[in-house]
Amino acid sequence: MQSTKASIPSSARAGGAAVPAAGAIKAVPVRRPGRWITGALCLLLGTALLHAVVYNPRFQWDVVGHYMTAGRILHGLLTTLELTVIAMVIGIVLGVVLAVMRLSDNPIARAAAWLYLGFFRGTPVLVQLIFWFNLSALFPHIALGVPGGPDLLLVDVNVLITPFVAAILGLGLNQGAYMSEIVRSGIVSIPHGQRQAAAALGLSRHQTMRRIILPQAMRVIIPPTGNETVGMLKMTSIVSVVALSELLYSAQSIYTMTYETIPLIIVVSFWYVVITTILTIGQTFIERHYSRGATPGQSPTIGQRFRRNLNPLRSCISRSAT
Repeated sequence: MQSTKASIPSSARAGGAAVPAAGAIKAVPVRRPGRWITGALCLLLGTALLHAVVYNPRFQWDVVGHYMTAGRILHGLLTTLELTVIAMVIGIVLGVVLAVMRLSDNPIARAAAWLYLGFFRGTPVLVQLIFWFNLSALFPHIALGVPGGPDLLLVDVNVLITPFVAAILGLGLNQGAYMSEIVRSGIVSIPHGQRQAAAALGLSRHQTMRRIILPQAMRVIIPPTGNETVGMLKMTSIVSVVALSELLYSAQSIYTMTYETIPLIIVVSFWYVVITTILTIGQTFIERHYSRGATPGQSPTIGQRFRRNLNPLRSCISRSAT
């Protein structure tokens, strides 16, 4: 009987020595000197900038630390957050209503939504704020009652339209015009077959919109809505023109007396960066929630991206150590 020679690895046949098999390919990582040069330049510039910022006495970091948690600054920060939340709630609700009106079969509803968008998207937010703040020049009083009869309720507009109310009206109504286009784009992104399937199941148009269309459209609506929220947070700074004590106005009221302009601007910028970072992280988790099942792979979180970016550095360190 002819014996068959067993297939023995080359390393075993060589007495245990690691001898590469014939035709084996030794993988060599691609060298990318451009990345290292760019990284070194960025690190060098960042270090120089950090040194100039930290060790420059004109920044007055002790003053920055003193006002970081000052009562007036924290009160202005709270007002800024209140304006952001209320204006975005009004904007989102109006945006959904206006988007449905624009997609409606009713020509009057479509025309009304188109006029609303045309006015609020065509005029600057600052102009709208000044208009609402001076509304009493047009309507000193608002009367509610029976036409031709006695007034049941008479409201003084000067008392009703405070700086806070004017800011809410200006920011919220303007945001509704932009949110309507975001919501409309999310609705039209859903295939028409979804509506046909819902109609075949006996769902009404209202139920179809609430249970079928809008939940799927959230995957398209959430990213630009998060951007609009961050933009609204920073847009609240313009309400200082109506003397509302938000974050920027609170800092201005301090440095007009102390002349410490740069430290107070740094304090304001710090709080804006902190809140923006928190909103961005929250947006990431909301996007992942509404993207479940819609995409093959979830977008990595911030921690996953950080660890993934560290892997090439770890590999390089391990290769240099060996």
